[in-house]
Amino acid sequence: MIIRIFRATIHEGKEAEFREFFLHTALPLVKSQPGLVSATPGLPRPESPREFCMVMVWKDVESLKAFAGEDWQHPHIHPDEAELVADRALHHYDLAQLITT
Repeated sequence: MIIRIFRATIHEGKEAEFREFFLHTALPLVKSQPGLVSATPGLPRPESPREFCMVMVWKDVESLKAFAGEDWQHPHIHPDEAELVADRALHHYDLAQLITT
């Protein structure tokens, strides 16, 4: 499984507009994708009032490619967010499978 962490820094004054998009457009879109195991949205905290994130777990790279395309290692940008986001970061990790005895 693949962990995908997306982080966005929003233009000042656009936080409420992005929050609406993030929770009511982006999250439902991601959650509807085949191969998505989980999606957890992160909202800003006082020490980082313009930063949002989403932590996703995908079944495999093929599922991720079906969602984001062959260029899956770069942020997938929805047209409705393009004017709201000042900066984006995207990171991928293999999910650690813990063995219990």
